[in-house]
Amino acid sequence: QVQLVESGGGLVQPGGSLRLSCTFSGAIFSMFVMSWYRQAPGKQRDFVAHITSDGTINYAGSVKGRFTISRDNAKATVYLQMNDLEPRDTAVYYCNARLTYPLNNYWGRGTQVTVSS
Repeated sequence: QVQLVESGGGLVQPGGSLRLSCTFSGAIFSMFVMSWYRQAPGKQRDFVAHITSDGTINYAGSVKGRFTISRDNAKATVYLQMNDLEPRDTAVYYCNARLTYPLNNYWGRGTQVTVSS
């Protein structure tokens, strides 16, 4: 079974940076579309960024220009580099792995990011 483990969250001041990592196991990593989502207190889970098997990348408008998603297929890991962090970025960040066919969708347990002075 696919397992995802996020790491790298923490407390950072506004304007600071963090890099999140998500390690993948249990299947062939290179076949999956990898995504980051986030969920703030009292809000629904929102899309942040994804990267496909061939390297195509999309970002939510709220993070475009500040966040960078990347993947290392040899390490079966997806990253989210977060720069110029703002208080509104505070959320639990979740890693997602998705197949189109056969349809499957997997989630990690999340890592907390808190941006506060």
